[in-house]
This record gives sequence, structure tokens and C-alpha cells, in this order.
Amino acid sequence: MNLDQLSSDSFAPSGQDADTDRAIGVDDDLAEAAPPDDIDHTDLAEAAPPDDIDQTDPAGLGTGSNLTGGRLILVGTPIGNLGDASPRMREAIETADVIAAEDTRRFLALAQRLDLRHTKRVISVFDHNEGHRAPELVELITAGETVVLLSDAGMPAVSDPGYRVVRACAEAGLPITSTPGPSAVLMALAVSGLPSDRFSFEGFLPRKSGQRKTLLTELKAEKRTMVFFESPHRIADAMNDFAEIIGIDRPMAISRELTKTYEETLRGTVGSLRDQAAGGLRGELTLVLAGATEVETAPEDHLGEVSALVDSGVRAKDAAGQVAKKFGLSKRDVYEAWLHRE
Repeated sequence: MNLDQLSSDSFAPSGQDADTDRAIGVDDDLAEAAPPDDIDHTDLAEAAPPDDIDQTDPAGLGTGSNLTGGRLILVGTPIGNLGDASPRMREAIETADVIAAEDTRRFLALAQRLDLRHTKRVISVFDHNEGHRAPELVELITAGETVVLLSDAGMPAVSDPGYRVVRACAEAGLPITSTPGPSAVLMALAVSGLPSDRFSFEGFLPRKSGQRKTLLTELKAEKRTMVFFESPHRIADAMNDFAEIIGIDRPMAISRELTKTYEETLRGTVGSLRDQAAGGLRGELTLVLAGATEVETAPEDHLGEVSALVDSGVRAKDAAGQVAKKFGLSKRDVYEAWLHRE
């Protein structure tokens, strides 16, 4: 595909499963045309550096007094719009000794589109090889190399590879810093219209309905706003589970294609969004669910549910525990209330 035909507004969605590639990558045709992992690449390294980077402050990425030694830099990259590439992102990539990328082909495509000059030492770090890559990167940084770690899009180590590398470097006492970039989690939360003073990020919802329901049951009484990732082909089933476990009246928002041309945020309740998602939604999806409201409830209010579980064969103590967990109550109080019911 000719690069001139590609829009600078946005990347095309990745062809991978959303569970392993949440981030929105570059055009698949372009990615396929790029060289494979761990090969020295000289063509892109010839590109001229951007003019808008402050060349007088390359140490802006430094950490404390260790301005010349090795370090790990986590680099946030655009999640859909190339205009979100920051000068610090460019600086980090262009001055790194080693680039550790989730997908080297996607990184090379991104570098080509942004006209970035970078090291020829580009290696892959993804879910299935991060464990043995981490010690290698620790050795490089210990030897004085600057390693830039980045994922296909967004922040590495947040629902993307990077956590094990960061942990290994931290345990080795090596400097670690970051050039922050776009975040689907924070953007979706900010535009949702839901409380953002306290929130939790729950990552991708489980693939299977039973596991999703178990997770949602655990989170039903959570008072903080919650953020989830979900893939387009499972959103209808996921919303049915939200309606069953959370209830149809809880406020919720779904953002899709964030920072891209067809960005959209749907706001409403679990029930109304379930109806909108029934036919499926396109694009990468970020779900924001309002936390549980403060509702006065007592163990005596839920004895009928305990009895129903007992009648189905569940031990009384276990039934009391399930109900207590569901409504944020004390298991002992629920059990005692059931024992002394009239």
C-alpha cells in the first residue's frame, strides 16, 4: 500500500484478536510490508529528524542523577491519531540505543509514517517472550544502554506487555522512567460523564459468559467507577451479562474508535446500551460503568435469596457468603440473620 494513500487522522484496526491487541495499530497492509522481528533495518534510520524537537534538552528524559547511564524508558504511542505523537516520544525513540517493541513491524511502520530516525537495534517484546526478554534487557541497561519499551499503541505495561520488564529492572535497581502518551482508559473515563474522582481499571472482560458473570458479581457492590476493554464481536453478549448481574438502571458509557475519525461515545444506562449493542458495535471498545450507589441495606433484606440458594442445595454458610459478597455485607451478619429468621 502506498503511504501517501494513508490518512494521518487515524490508524486502521489491527487484525489480531482484541484480547491480545487492544491498541489500534497501523494499517495491516503496511504492517505486512515491513520486515520481520529482530532484523536490522537501515532504510528508516536514514530519515531526517523532526524539526519541532528541542535538541537542546535531550536529557529531558533523564532520571535523577543518572543522566548518562543505562535506563528503561516506557514510551506511550498514539492510540489512533498520529497527531498525538509527542516531542518527548520522538526524542526518546530517536536517542535510544535499543527499541523493544511489541510488534517490530508495527513500530517500523509507525516510525516511517512519523519520519523518525532510530537505532537499527529493534527487538520484539510481547506476551509470549517477555519472560526471557526481561533478563536480556536488564543486562543491556546495566551495561549502560538506554532501552525504549513500547507497545503497538498506548502505554506499555497497561493491558500490554511491559510489566515483567519493569519489574525485572526495578528488582535490579535500574532507572525507569516514562514519556506518557494517549490512554484509552483515561480518555474514555474523562468523556463518559461519570464520576472520575475514584475509579478502577479492570482490563479486558473474560471471554466466557460464566467467567464474566463471576467477575461482575464480584464488582457489583464496587463504589468506584469501573473501566473495561471489550472486543466488538463479544460486546452484545457482554452487555447481556451486565444487564443480568449489574441491572439495567446503572449509568454507563461505551467509547469506540477513540481519537480516530469515527470516534463516538454512547451514554445511557446498562439497559439502553445493551439495546444499542444488540446488533454489535464496530471498533475498539472501552466501557465505563458507574459505581454502586450508597444504598442502605440490611442482612434481613436478603434472606429470601439465601433461602433460595439453600433450597437449591447450597450449604447455608456458603449461601450466606454468596449473598454477603454480592451486596457488600458481612457473611457472619447474613448467616446469623438467616439462622434467627422468623
